[in-house]
Amino acid sequence: MNAQYFYIAALIGFFGLFALLMLWHTVLAPSGQLPVALMLLLSVTPLLLPMRGLLNRHRKSCTWAAYISLFYFIHGTMEAYSNADERLYASLEALLSFMLFLGTTLYLRFSPPAP
Repeated sequence: MNAQYFYIAALIGFFGLFALLMLWHTVLAPSGQLPVALMLLLSVTPLLLPMRGLLNRHRKSCTWAAYISLFYFIHGTMEAYSNADERLYASLEALLSFMLFLGTTLYLRFSPPAP
């Protein structure tokens, strides 16, 4: 298998998740209880940690991106189950985080090891 396709899938999942979280908490369904800046800080900051290494195809950063995506998957499934008003956004979050997880793990599996 070609690892390039899995890397592209991981990037689509990563940037899709990033855009969804930015839009969800600012435009689509802003929270009236917490400030928008705090919501963005809590939801988007973990994605920023492995971004540079993921873009440079560093294997350790791809691994950490896969680990971080699991938290977003858990959050998306819990939110889809508990909040009917935001079920579409939460389901999309779970789908994109699973795409990121699957893309990074398969990219790591089929790419040649680093020297």
